[in-house]
Amino acid sequence: MNHDSYPDSYILGILRQVKTIAMVGASANWNRPSFFAMKYLQEKGYRVIPVNPGIAGQDLLGERVHASLSDIPDQFDMVDVFRNSEAAPAIVEEAIQLKEAKGIQVIWMQLGVRHDAAAARAEAAGFKVVMNRCPKIEWGRLNAELSWGGFDSGVISARRRKVRI
Repeated sequence: MNHDSYPDSYILGILRQVKTIAMVGASANWNRPSFFAMKYLQEKGYRVIPVNPGIAGQDLLGERVHASLSDIPDQFDMVDVFRNSEAAPAIVEEAIQLKEAKGIQVIWMQLGVRHDAAAARAEAAGFKVVMNRCPKIEWGRLNAELSWGGFDSGVISARRRKVRI
């Protein structure tokens, strides 16, 4: 796989196949990208299981937060890496150990996250791999909903407010 350019059919195939996502690096802070991505993906019908050892045991957007992939009791299709590139190899190794037991099929590394050796290791283990992309953005782009990706939230507007004097 050429990780510099993915065919739309490859990305869309993954987004259609996946139903449950383990999001490593999910944040409870509402203004962090991982929080917004998790919420968006849930609204699109995905189950997103947050993984963050700092808030493990708490609930986040209706899901229990787990300390690691190994702690998730349910099966999941995809691991979404919302950590830095240096964290990718350890996450991939854990996913490889759990691949059969959990049914994991995809390793997805978020925008700015790229680790070619970890990707090669994951592909050799039978995973589909995406790097330096956001499933939220790709879902919106490929489903003609990019305007719903935060741009049409009403939080930011070019319209002038009426000022009453």
